[in-house]
Amino acid sequence: MQSPSHYNGTQLLDALVAGEVGFCEGNICKYVYRWKNKDGLKDLYKARDYLDALIANAELNQLEDKQ
Repeated sequence: MQSPSHYNGTQLLDALVAGEVGFCEGNICKYVYRWKNKDGLKDLYKARDYLDALIANAELNQLEDKQ
């Protein structure tokens, strides 16, 4: 797959697929990787949104495991 120019020719998608990275984790990587070359702070805020969702889910799972 051809990467868009804001990925500087890397094969980020291929690496994420090969590593079987989850949806939220993959989006965090994507937005952090490209933030300087695409949407700036907007991409960092998107990464934070996905990280917050991932943390909330992990906390919920931890609470359920204790019950």
